Amino acid sequence: MFRSLRINIFIFYLLTVSVFFILFYYALMNMEMKNYIFLEVIVFLVVLLSAFFISKLAVDPLEEYVKNLQMLSKETLHELNLPISTITTNTQMLQKNMQDEKNLKRVQRIQNACNMLQQRYNELDYLIKMQTKQVIKERFFLNELLSERVAFLQKIYPHIHFHLILIENELFMDKIGLCKVIDNLIDNGVKYSGTSKDIDIVLQKNMLVIRDYGIGMNEVELLTIFDNYYQANRDMQGFGIGLSMVKRFCDENSIELIFDSSPNAGTSVKLKFKDIQG
Repeated sequence: MFRSLRINIFIFYLLTVSVFFILFYYALMNMEMKNYIFLEVIVFLVVLLSAFFISKLAVDPLEEYVKNLQMLSKETLHELNLPISTITTNTQMLQKNMQDEKNLKRVQRIQNACNMLQQRYNELDYLIKMQTKQVIKERFFLNELLSERVAFLQKIYPHIHFHLILIENELFMDKIGLCKVIDNLIDNGVKYSGTSKDIDIVLQKNMLVIRDYGIGMNEVELLTIFDNYYQANRDMQGFGIGLSMVKRFCDENSIELIFDSSPNAGTSVKLKFKDIQG
């Protein structure tokens, strides 16, 4: 990122000054002044060194700041691992020896909150790996991932009825990134479900369909849903960046993303995979 930025600044400055130098040169030639080769070399070296130092001064402070931020994120991530593991292990031990129903529910709520912290931990780890350009593709079964995500989201939305029709499908791609996409789409379906409590999740051979039966969208809204910070309903919580992230991930991973929606009839989202294996 910073290397390319430095190169762009360097090239921009070099081209700008070079154009000025060429114009200056032709001006001298028209004045019938001949032996300027030595002067040209000196001016060129000055331009080259100036371009290098300007690009360095422009980028180095920002690069140092981001490196420190990345280091802080990695250290924080490392420190979070121990308390999360400790809470998970001890709540599981408490549940085994506990008989009181009320206390069991309280411990279960602690466990659910800890699972949510673990999810945020995984996402932070994923973002750090994305920043460092690490290869994060892996082989997994999409049907199993969908079952896991629905089980997790069911605890957050106990009033929603998730209807799953899944066939076994294997993928080789960014699992955590796809997990974030699935969570965003299901979460949107719940938020805009209106009075409906049903969400359909259907996995076919090469397509995933997530459908709600809520307020839906008109054609104008469909044209703007991928814009950053756009929200169809301003009263909803969030920042309106989920679908732009979904679109970016699908484009980067050659997943065809299709929205079909009508007002008061709900929304259907289709993900068509190219590299899916049945």
